[in-house]
Amino acid sequence: MALDPAEEHLRHVEKDVLIPKIMREKARERCSEQVQDFTKCCKDSGILMVVKCRKENSTLKACLTAHYTDPAFYEECKMEYLQEREEFRKTGVPAKKRLQKLPTSM
Repeated sequence: MALDPAEEHLRHVEKDVLIPKIMREKARERCSEQVQDFTKCCKDSGILMVVKCRKENSTLKACLTAHYTDPAFYEECKMEYLQEREEFRKTGVPAKKRLQKLPTSM
């Protein structure tokens, strides 16, 4: 089985840390309703959240796991990472700095 040319150039840290980080961030956005439900339950339940929020926790885990195990979602996140990496290599400016707002008054 031959590797995709872009895949050959991914370092271990890119495959196992940086791309999964993008996946986690995007999955949390896509599961935002479940995240909100779980967060609200935890805030409302206090110390009993472990017992009271099992249903919300299970729903959130199911949503996140569905994204984490989806090969198409991995490819989407990998392509996003590769675009960010390419932009960094061209400009030398990390994505965080590029995405920050410019001052409105000088």
